[in-house]
Amino acid sequence: MYNLSFFLFQVADTTSVVDPAAAPSQNIVDIIVSGGWMGIANVLILLLLSFMALYIAIERYLTISKAGKIDENFITNIRMSVGAGNIEGAKALCRATDTPAARMIEKGLMRIGKPLKDIDAAIENVGNLEVFKLEKNLSSLASISGAAPMIGFLGTVTGMILAFYNMSSQQNVTPAVLAGGIYQALITTAFGLVIGIFSFVMYNLLVAKVEKVVFLMEKTTIDFMDLLQEPGH
Repeated sequence: MYNLSFFLFQVADTTSVVDPAAAPSQNIVDIIVSGGWMGIANVLILLLLSFMALYIAIERYLTISKAGKIDENFITNIRMSVGAGNIEGAKALCRATDTPAARMIEKGLMRIGKPLKDIDAAIENVGNLEVFKLEKNLSSLASISGAAPMIGFLGTVTGMILAFYNMSSQQNVTPAVLAGGIYQALITTAFGLVIGIFSFVMYNLLVAKVEKVVFLMEKTTIDFMDLLQEPGH
């Protein structure tokens, strides 16, 4: 009987210690603020990088997708206009088609009458400018993919420093003393990795889309140069 009473007393005592209602609750904002100015700075930088990465990814995706939409009848209509001697009509068609390929062909049409080498050089120059425009901010996205995890790991280091500092400054070390710094370390690491992975995936996806657009631009240019070399042009 004595042993049973002692066991029940021990169970009741343990339950009172781990009672969730008695433990202080912390939300993510409290955890971040408890990390001090360094922890807050890390999170603010990561938030800024996340907004930048999201904006660049969406803006570039829409822009590059639009540039890759080339009407299959475009070069056919250009061929018909040039064949009929309607160069101005061909130029108007290029201006009405808002794509890099159309701007390249328009530059070529403006050079008709000059040697083919000069026409090809003019088209190539415009193409280089268009590719530069397509790749705008992609280097920033690549930088974010590398910088965000590093800033997250910096938050890990500062969080662990905070945890050990709290441990050294307390006479009675409990899990609650270490929890704030460890929470901060894990949150910043996870946040930085999420941003880095997203930026890395989007960067590679956008580079692949740019390469596809460049291929279409080169194909359209070749078709146009072939058109100029046909008899009667």
